Amino acid sequence: MSERRIIPLQPAPTRASAGSTIRTPQLSAPPPLSLYVHFPWCVKKCPYCDFNSHTARSADGSLPQQAWLDAVIADLEAALPQVWGRRVHSIFIGGGTPSLMTATILDNLLAALRMRLPLDPLAEITLEANPGTVEADRFRDFRAAGVNRLSIGVQSFDDGMLARLGRIHDSTQARRAIDIAQQHFERINLDLMYALPEQTLEGAMADLETGLATGVSHLSCYHLTLEPNTPFAHSPPPLPDDDQSADMQDAIEARLASAGFRHYETSAFARPGQECRHNLNYWTFGDYLGLGPGAHGKLSSHSGIVREMRHKHPGLYLEAAARGDFIQEQRDVGGTELPFEFMMNALRLTDGVPHTLFAERTGLPLGTIEPELILARDRGLLDTAHGVLKPTEQGRRFLNDLLQVFLRD
Repeated sequence: MSERRIIPLQPAPTRASAGSTIRTPQLSAPPPLSLYVHFPWCVKKCPYCDFNSHTARSADGSLPQQAWLDAVIADLEAALPQVWGRRVHSIFIGGGTPSLMTATILDNLLAALRMRLPLDPLAEITLEANPGTVEADRFRDFRAAGVNRLSIGVQSFDDGMLARLGRIHDSTQARRAIDIAQQHFERINLDLMYALPEQTLEGAMADLETGLATGVSHLSCYHLTLEPNTPFAHSPPPLPDDDQSADMQDAIEARLASAGFRHYETSAFARPGQECRHNLNYWTFGDYLGLGPGAHGKLSSHSGIVREMRHKHPGLYLEAAARGDFIQEQRDVGGTELPFEFMMNALRLTDGVPHTLFAERTGLPLGTIEPELILARDRGLLDTAHGVLKPTEQGRRFLNDLLQVFLRD
């Protein structure tokens, strides 16, 4: 589980829209650009995880880190014409477990990125880390390489829960990792999960209180989800029912609010000014170039918006690098898809987005979805007042229902 995770929406049938015909989008200028780099390996795959992560397969358990780095650099060089001259405002290195890479590999990666892209001097550079002893001992070197924000996948401070989740760290290691991180990083996120196997409300709140006591400025609190094609989906553990899970969510949100954290996005809570700028670019429909196995990207130009995905399996990605062929899937995002894609991101934000952002990021006038906006507002799911599009409290609770309004054939 990771901070950047997009909570999957329940599949919904496509429906014909009552809206007017959507014309070809015309962007006046591309949005801000971020960079995502995927490091695909973990020590062990967790039974709930559906991310593109893989355990080491070599006989000695080592990872082909240099080959991965060489491929990522070649991938970037092949993609440069798509982003030429555009400043990068944030970098997120996710996985997998990026903190498994050596400090030398990370330093060389960031140096290669800086040499080839105009990086904002104040760019947010986040690295995902697990609390294992080996990774924590590298935190100082990660900071020296240029990482200025760390996201630590704690998930729970209860040793029994960690064992049931298949995590390889214990609560003592988690606390030690946080202590070490705070010696080197001002900006730290902790990932926590709730609605865990047989978890009680008291247990969920104990985890939260421990997280708050660390003094970090950002918390990501996720409901455990049984993702398809995972061991937990095939053999589900006993989980709290919907009412118990909802009680946990309500209590977590209330406690964080009382502690001065702003609930700015579906699963993200931050002290003022400590929001994750990289993720905010996702939710405001900004652009991002994805590098590494299975990395996704969204890139805009005057001619439209393109989504692409790199070859997913690390072995196939490394093989493709030898051919200079990194893209597994690429498609133009048509005008009929854009309203839903924009809303699927923007409506995760508690405060919503300005009306004007829709046209700026999709190239479509807001009037093209006026019937849908009215329908969502009349159902009590969407607030359109004061020049802002934002979910109501009911809309946040039933986000799938709200987004279905914007589906088009």
